[in-house]
Amino acid sequence: MDEIKYNPDEGIGVKERQEIKAPPFYKVFLINDDYTTMDFVIHILEKVFHKAPVEATQIMLHVHKNGKGLAGVYTREIAETKIGATHKLSRQNGFPLKCMMEKE
Repeated sequence: MDEIKYNPDEGIGVKERQEIKAPPFYKVFLINDDYTTMDFVIHILEKVFHKAPVEATQIMLHVHKNGKGLAGVYTREIAETKIGATHKLSRQNGFPLKCMMEKE
């Protein structure tokens, strides 16, 4: 973004270029455990991560078979909020489901 600054002593405008960086993104993964039901994982993916039923089922199966699965990619604040919501809903329903995030 270009910004023109006026210097009254010199009587001219000076153009400065400022780089605006996009915020870093974080991958949010669901971690498999032996206690959380498949139906509850699908529920979390649909309600917290706003996945369609078919996609939620595919992600759940990937988590089940591979130990972890990508739920989404978000800015840091959104990733932290989704992880917090997942952990809260899991505990309220008696499940130990966990999430983690990794910088993209």
